[in-house]
Amino acid sequence: MTSLAVMELNNNNNNTTNVDESRNEGSEKYLRELTKTFTGIDKPLKNARKCETLTDLIGELRKTFDSDHVNIEYVNHLMLSYQSNAAEWRKFAKFDRYRYTRNLVDAGNGKYNLMILCWNEGHASAIHDHADSHCFMKMLKGQLMETRYAWPKEATATEDNKADIGNGQTGEEEIEYNGDELEELSRSTMETNGVCYINDTLGLHRVENPSHTDVAVSLHLYCPPFDVCSIFNKQNGKRTKCKVTFWSKFGKREPTNVN
Repeated sequence: MTSLAVMELNNNNNNTTNVDESRNEGSEKYLRELTKTFTGIDKPLKNARKCETLTDLIGELRKTFDSDHVNIEYVNHLMLSYQSNAAEWRKFAKFDRYRYTRNLVDAGNGKYNLMILCWNEGHASAIHDHADSHCFMKMLKGQLMETRYAWPKEATATEDNKADIGNGQTGEEEIEYNGDELEELSRSTMETNGVCYINDTLGLHRVENPSHTDVAVSLHLYCPPFDVCSIFNKQNGKRTKCKVTFWSKFGKREPTNVN
């Protein structure tokens, strides 16, 4: 291949990359705008396609997110329509003795993260936001209790923290911060195949497995995906930036998280 042909090929590849990046940015902006008005749906849409298997769900999500203007109501419908089958998701369900785990199932070409979270008895998240993204949570096994909170009146952010939202610790308790206690908005218990939805317009939340005898497994969809969010101190509303990580990806343990 001549040098001129190579240059043309590289230019074409660069143009394609630029177009893809532009589309992703447009789609992400559109999704974030929807968090200002969307509040979730309670029942599947009538006459809409149902996902019989986890593979069907992943395939339909990829098709849906291929558009620049995602129908977020249809995404909610898909999560509602899928019925849990342990034989399909068991390979992604990785537990840790000390904290709940986040296990990536599908990265959605960078437009969403579909993951399975595994909760041993009594495990809980810290109070956290969702980085201006949509969060769908579906129960696959057991129960989870969701507690929602109003945003603090003063939410000062600290420097980046190496803590993970899974361990429920901010690592900042030693720093004095005189804020008001977070206002609790609601509490609800999710049963198997139930779906709940939250975004930052609707508030913050904490999720926990209230059982002391049974584990819980949940399926989460975040769109757009994020790797940094904020966690909050319940007593004084102190806000801390926090990186979020995966315990495993596509059924395999992440080496960086191995002790």
